[in-house]
Amino acid sequence: MTASIVFISYSQDSDEHKDRVLQLADRLRDDGIDANIDQYQVAPKEGWVLWMEKEIRDSQFVLMVSTETYLKRVMKEDSGKGLGVMWESSIIYQYLYNAGAVNEKFIPIVFGRENTKHIPIPLQATNYYDVNTKEGYEALYRRITDQPYTTKPNLGTVKKLAPRERKNITSKVEVSLAKLPSTSPDLFGREKELKALDDAWNNQDINVLSLVAWGGVGKSALINKWLLQMAKDNYRGAERVYGWSFYSQGAAEGRQVSADQFIAAALTWFGDPDSTAGSPWDKGERLAELIKQQRALLILDGLEPLQNPPPVETGKIKDPGLTSLLRELARQNPGLVVISTRLTVDDLKDFIGSTALEIDLEALSKEAGAEYLKYLGVDGTEDERKEATKDFGGHALALTLLGRYLKVVHGGDIRKRKEIPHVMDEQKQGKHARRVMESYEVFLKDKPELDILRLMGLFDRPAEKDALDVLRKESVIEGLTDELQKVKDVEWRYAINNLRDLRLLAEPDSVDPDKLDCHPLLREHFGEQLKQTNSAAWREGNRRLYEYYKSTAKEFPETLQEMAPLFAAILHGCQAGKPQETLDKVYYRRIQRGWKINFCFAQLGAVGADLAALSAFFDPPWDMLVSGLKEIDQGIILNNVGVCLGVLGRMGEAVVPSKISLDMSIAIEDWKNAARSAINLSDIYVLIGELDQALIWAQKSVEMADRSKDTNHRRGARVHLGDTLHQAGHFAESEVAFYDALEIQKRNNPNASFFVSNEEFDYHDFLLSQRKYQKVQQRAEQIMELVNQNLTLLDVARNNLSLGRAHMFQLKRNPNYHIKHSINFLNRGVDGLRQAGQHNQLTRGLLARAEFYRFTGTLDKAQKDLDEAFTIATRGGMGLYLAECHLEHARLYFAKGEKAKAREHWQIAKDSIEKMGYHRRDKEVQELEEQLQ
Repeated sequence: MTASIVFISYSQDSDEHKDRVLQLADRLRDDGIDANIDQYQVAPKEGWVLWMEKEIRDSQFVLMVSTETYLKRVMKEDSGKGLGVMWESSIIYQYLYNAGAVNEKFIPIVFGRENTKHIPIPLQATNYYDVNTKEGYEALYRRITDQPYTTKPNLGTVKKLAPRERKNITSKVEVSLAKLPSTSPDLFGREKELKALDDAWNNQDINVLSLVAWGGVGKSALINKWLLQMAKDNYRGAERVYGWSFYSQGAAEGRQVSADQFIAAALTWFGDPDSTAGSPWDKGERLAELIKQQRALLILDGLEPLQNPPPVETGKIKDPGLTSLLRELARQNPGLVVISTRLTVDDLKDFIGSTALEIDLEALSKEAGAEYLKYLGVDGTEDERKEATKDFGGHALALTLLGRYLKVVHGGDIRKRKEIPHVMDEQKQGKHARRVMESYEVFLKDKPELDILRLMGLFDRPAEKDALDVLRKESVIEGLTDELQKVKDVEWRYAINNLRDLRLLAEPDSVDPDKLDCHPLLREHFGEQLKQTNSAAWREGNRRLYEYYKSTAKEFPETLQEMAPLFAAILHGCQAGKPQETLDKVYYRRIQRGWKINFCFAQLGAVGADLAALSAFFDPPWDMLVSGLKEIDQGIILNNVGVCLGVLGRMGEAVVPSKISLDMSIAIEDWKNAARSAINLSDIYVLIGELDQALIWAQKSVEMADRSKDTNHRRGARVHLGDTLHQAGHFAESEVAFYDALEIQKRNNPNASFFVSNEEFDYHDFLLSQRKYQKVQQRAEQIMELVNQNLTLLDVARNNLSLGRAHMFQLKRNPNYHIKHSINFLNRGVDGLRQAGQHNQLTRGLLARAEFYRFTGTLDKAQKDLDEAFTIATRGGMGLYLAECHLEHARLYFAKGEKAKAREHWQIAKDSIEKMGYHRRDKEVQELEEQLQ
């Protein structure tokens, strides 16, 4: 963190005096000057003495509030020199006596002219400022901001204040950029892009800027160069600067990456009290609101691991929390978001041309490339350097590697570039850079530098020193650490410096200089080479890293940050060929605390992180599981992937793993998991709006549950079948299915009058459609009374929603019915569902409350709930709820007297309902049509 512009040194004469000093500091801050005093601090971690000394030393100005007590505190009699110096003032006097008459840092301040006699002796000849007067404060402000007076001749010697310019010179910027990659400060041919970044920061209408280019073109280097320029100007009015690279948390080609770690860390940094609360969408929206409270600069580097690759929905963000964050900040943002990515951000396309700007970062021009090669020490003519730039595609990383390779290996002879062979796969991304990498493999053969590069290929993130030590200090990994076993620490550091000089390793990290990092393309290349040419070394290296990360984490982590080593352990354990042990000992036991607890998913709400962890058991996701897993566990993993994808709103992706899970469970006659998978698959089809498919799988779930002979599964499958039949409009058959479920429940436990959890909620929904409102009310009230201690947050929320709907329907039948009964329960239900993070259920709650508000004439509130429900249904791909939203929109517009809009939404609802087979709503569609005639 940078120092303050102004530090105020004073004595705590009295509470009144302390308050006056605080008011002065507050006033300076209100006027854009970063002032600091001890009253703004609680307990500095470095201690008061060191904190005070640092502020006095590093601030641009020190205001010395002069009083009698201050003077006595600063100066006391000393028998030797007559001038004693206390600890606080020692640095002041040292500076003053060195600076002499040219002092511009220390400024005496008084509250009233009577205090001028208390100004310390070394400052008595300098200008002082009486901040009790308007003129005195204005003069102080102008001195600090370097804004001179203007003098009018007719006023003689009286100085008249000119209109004051407000200068934003805030210095106390909170900055967190440690998660961004280190890059070389060298940058050529990017003046236009640097200016575009400057213009975007200065343009209040631009909220998001995306830099789009393939890997190695220089996106991160450009951003870092711009940030360096911003830092020199004190970040030009930014109050907070936060950067994150998704490659720093672990990312590799083809792997699933979660935004959960970023969102949790950012929420905490921006001041959220509980980064685990709410759904992924809620967290993203909450973070956006926190960011918008000040002028913040947010840097998101390497977004592409979180985007869909070609060809389907290319560039669409896969994480709902990140989607919410970026769309909210694109709509309104006093600061700026800068994104670097290999793919256009599909979720921002409707903002392009208004509040979002996209820059396609092109390859370096021949002129810029030639200049860069010359800077790197490549000899030859200008035309030869231009031709070399063309040969290597103007690719920034390729030219960096080429320039250093030619300089070190061939003395800078540009003609030697023709000896660099072409890669076998010309279609591979980064092919020009890979050509030089392959040449380096030959040049560095049998040298420790090559082994270090291969070690980097084992990591999907920056490699910390302890992890590297585990690889190089144990017994030799044949073909990987042979040379490294021979080198001492001095030689190790020499090899590291050599690789940095060759630009194969990144510059040292300012926070952790022993950590090693390189461009993701280098990690991918050398990792692929090691895996293909020495699979035994690949497995052994990953095994050691698996053991290392497993041992460094807490036994049972409580936060995502604490879980990070375990997530890394899962990846390395699977790549080491130990997937079953990794699943049992790390994922099941320590991350989830058992399937029933499901800690990461249910307690932390980190659905994306859970999904990313599960992706390590696939190659590639979600097509094929790695070998070595028990068949029963394969089915469970696939089923959980389907659930996670569904919760994240990725309904289309959720179908395939759910089907595979079902097929595998059937193959091994694991009928319990087969029934569970069939229900999950049916649920997905219900939400998507394919009710014919949903019915097929609901019926199959009953067959499989019966084969399991498990009472709970048999009952649950019938409840789900009843609910699916209900949605499809088969009311009589639905009633039979629910009746069968009740009979199974009674036979198994004669004292049990209710279903469990979501089963009871589905039954309530059916009863309400049959107008059995009082029965629902009785059941829900009894559940709350009898088993309240065992209900989860979600259970309570669902029960409240059922009670709210039951009271609402009774209100519709009887206008004298107490209106508060319904809205109180509906509010509790919606709030509970929101807190539980269940967005598919929250949509149902919002629709129910919108219906209540419409019926009672509170149309603005109805519109608000309906808009939120529509947003959730749209981004979650929930076709069924979209139809519900259009139907309720039609009713709402009809209530507003806007028949044209009502008819438009009615038609969309009607078409959707017919297409989906959502015949539960047929009668309502017909009744509304008659009203709209």
